[in-house]
Amino acid sequence: MSRTALPLFPLPARPNGDSLPVGNGRGLIDTFGRRHTHLRISVTDRCNLRCTYCMPEEVVFRDRSELLTFEEIVRFTTVAVSLGIDKIRLTGGEPLMRRGLPDLVEALHAIPGLTDIGLTTNGLLLPEQAEALRAAGLSRLNISLDTLDAGRFRELARRDGLNRVLAGIDAAKSAGFDRIKINAVSLRGFAELDTLPLARFCRERDLELRFIESMPIGAEPWNRESVFSAAEILELIDGEFGPSQSVPDQDPSAPATEYVYGDGLGRFGIIASITRPFCGACNRVRLTAEGKLRNCLFALDETDVKSLLRDNTPDEEIARVIRQSVHDKWEGHEINTARFLKPARTMHAIGG
Repeated sequence: MSRTALPLFPLPARPNGDSLPVGNGRGLIDTFGRRHTHLRISVTDRCNLRCTYCMPEEVVFRDRSELLTFEEIVRFTTVAVSLGIDKIRLTGGEPLMRRGLPDLVEALHAIPGLTDIGLTTNGLLLPEQAEALRAAGLSRLNISLDTLDAGRFRELARRDGLNRVLAGIDAAKSAGFDRIKINAVSLRGFAELDTLPLARFCRERDLELRFIESMPIGAEPWNRESVFSAAEILELIDGEFGPSQSVPDQDPSAPATEYVYGDGLGRFGIIASITRPFCGACNRVRLTAEGKLRNCLFALDETDVKSLLRDNTPDEEIARVIRQSVHDKWEGHEINTARFLKPARTMHAIGG
């Protein structure tokens, strides 16, 4: 269905009329040989849930004036695409809380060389926005859903909302999104009860379930014992549906390992950030809602690009800053070593 046309914002003029940089001919490659092609963009730190593994119960959100404007996001993304980025994912907070988001999607969709635009959402606002997002050019949706039990949903999210999430999934399917992934964080004490119901739910509705091992990036205390591991998830899945089979020829840079259910009816994936880190093939960089460039989710340093964008810094200098950030990327997060340091930011402030 078409949506009511809204006026798109004008793109900013290029400094001195200069053309976009063409990159360095090699793409965004760090010192470990990893080529970076994915950019995650947080559009807001606000959220209408308070998930325990993501953010505090009480939080002061940033003023709207502190956030990157849509024009600034488009300009930064255009420069990044010229350097080899070809896929982006919009995140938050809850990205659907950013007013006018379909207009941003439409402007990003028009960038030559950008092949894929995804979005991660908790789904509460999808009933009202799914059609507009699809019409604007959004390619893919990841919807967070950790449990189908209303009581456990409230315990994890500190808010009610399960029925709204389920309605959002239905709205996304009705809008024509044909590959919807369901993200479920695997926490001990919950996953034992929720893994199989979620698997049945997704199989019945042709949804791709993604289990994500709990990571030390939220406000609550974290320890390894809280992680319901990939091996334990597979044990439950295999016990119910038969031995799972790993999908052949998987993208080595994808964070999830994909499997086919033992009975052949559908796929699921596991992001084993803790027990099977995938840092060696990571191809992602992140832009926070207020304009900080991060080369790793667990980075301890970040680069301010908002000031560059607002000072009308030439694209060539912004490109240099992006290259430098990727160049400086470390080998991995070191969660499984004594050297690991938890970032001061929580997930909602970085971008999921």
